[in-house]
Amino acid sequence: MMIIRYILFPFSLLYGVITAIRNFLFNRNIMKGVQFDIPIISIGNLTAGGTGKSPHTEFLIRLLKDQYRIATLSRGYGRSVSGFKIVSSESTVRDCGDEPLQFKTKFPGIEVAVDKDRVNGVIELLKHDAELNCIVLDDAYQHRGIIPSHSILLTEYSRPFYKDWMLPTGDLREYPMGKNRANTVIVTKCPPDLSTTDQNDIKRRLSLNSNISVYFSAFKYGAINAINSDDKFESLADLKDINIVLVTGIANPKPLTEQLNRDGINFEHVKFADHHRFNDKDIVKIRNLFDTFDGEKIILTTEKDAQRLKSIDSISTLPFFYLQIEVVFQNDEQSFKTEIEEHVRNYKSDS
Repeated sequence: MMIIRYILFPFSLLYGVITAIRNFLFNRNIMKGVQFDIPIISIGNLTAGGTGKSPHTEFLIRLLKDQYRIATLSRGYGRSVSGFKIVSSESTVRDCGDEPLQFKTKFPGIEVAVDKDRVNGVIELLKHDAELNCIVLDDAYQHRGIIPSHSILLTEYSRPFYKDWMLPTGDLREYPMGKNRANTVIVTKCPPDLSTTDQNDIKRRLSLNSNISVYFSAFKYGAINAINSDDKFESLADLKDINIVLVTGIANPKPLTEQLNRDGINFEHVKFADHHRFNDKDIVKIRNLFDTFDGEKIILTTEKDAQRLKSIDSISTLPFFYLQIEVVFQNDEQSFKTEIEEHVRNYKSDS
């Protein structure tokens, strides 16, 4: 796979030139973005997936939902229909994609919408609910057609943008100089014991403008809930004497597998591509591996994968569980909360 990536290096150069020209045109206002009168917080990355956008988006939702009338707007990656759509409790992955459905399932009191055209999506959201106070744009860092009031850039601890290269040789969607559009940078999926010395070294390597704030976050693994019943385990510690078939269809399952190994949990991993649309053939493959285990056993998956799995009838006879994940900040969580809350409270548009 890596050999193929290196062979495709000339295409990386071409892709880089194209994205650089596009950004130059927006930076010089030759191509113009649209600004709105309410706070619009964009959360995204420079790389193609795997930085933890969904848990960080959920962190923002928890932070703001009790103070403001908020909405999320996503592209709706992997859905079968196009155009603007409000996500409801009756929506499916085919209608809206897995991440928006997860947001609506966990936070039924907020508006969740999908639209590949983010400008049109904001306009339609404001038509749908004129009382909205704030909109969170999920995975929108490269959507220059809309000007966010605050931009959060995520970069993964084990795969920071300063060590990466342009697609398809690397995973960058644009050159690292795009970092300077951010108001906030979060280094995600950090080890829980990341030292202050290591944090300072990463800050130096990020080489950001002085007005860009930097934070470090990690994943906190919570309860394990059954997809088709009320059964649950309180934490990963409860799985130590249970055989696990781990099923993932996410960009980077490495932090999860590392956590399972640290906790001494016995598992076999069935790995699918990011946003994989599961089918009955996949379930047969999973069942065959599951049947080889003796004793107490379950099938464990991620919360995002559960959105795509729960619509398949053939999983009803298997003990599928999903693991809840939340974001925790290292040392300065309150500083991040204050930064976001003050921005939303004080934002005044000059649009």
